[in-house]
Amino acid sequence: MKAHTLETQSAITPDAAINLLKEGNARFMASQGVDRDLQEQVTDTSTGQYPFATILHCIDSRVSAELVFDQGIGDVFSIRIAGNFVNEDILGSMEFASKLAGTKVVVVLGHTACGAVKGACDDAKLGNLTTLISKLKPAVAAVDAPSDPNERTSKNIDFVNSVAEKNVYMTMDNIRSQSTVLKEMEDNGEIKIVGAMYDIKDGSVTFY
Repeated sequence: MKAHTLETQSAITPDAAINLLKEGNARFMASQGVDRDLQEQVTDTSTGQYPFATILHCIDSRVSAELVFDQGIGDVFSIRIAGNFVNEDILGSMEFASKLAGTKVVVVLGHTACGAVKGACDDAKLGNLTTLISKLKPAVAAVDAPSDPNERTSKNIDFVNSVAEKNVYMTMDNIRSQSTVLKEMEDNGEIKIVGAMYDIKDGSVTFY
């Protein structure tokens, strides 16, 4: 498969971009990845890049967007940070990717059994990780059930996954509220901002 060009990128709509990712995940799950010559794609993209998607996801070693969506070199912008939240630097990167480089969808990809979320549930403290985890605590507080404090810890995987999902939704809201550039592009139909969850048990991605 060849790398995307300006022409192929321009022809992709936001909905089509989402479908490309869904199709890629289906191939990943079926172990039927597209046959790519990655060195050829290196050559193809040496004078420019025309990716179709921007994906914010966790640093978790089990969750590589390029792999789980079966994408090659030059296909997606991949932004990784523990807990997949946004700050002004990440928002600036998203604005570059969408407004200047032409991607058609911004995906906030959470995942099950997220270690950063577990740390937030347990109020873990460790150096700079303490500050990072604090960015996820609003999602912990926003999940009402269970009310028993003993059940609101990393030992309750259902609670952890509920917080991870809530964090995806809150991150989407933060993108819209903190980036007038991306909000305007979404309102104009130039991009879509969507959430998704990756299941570490079977490799599936569920889009919201």
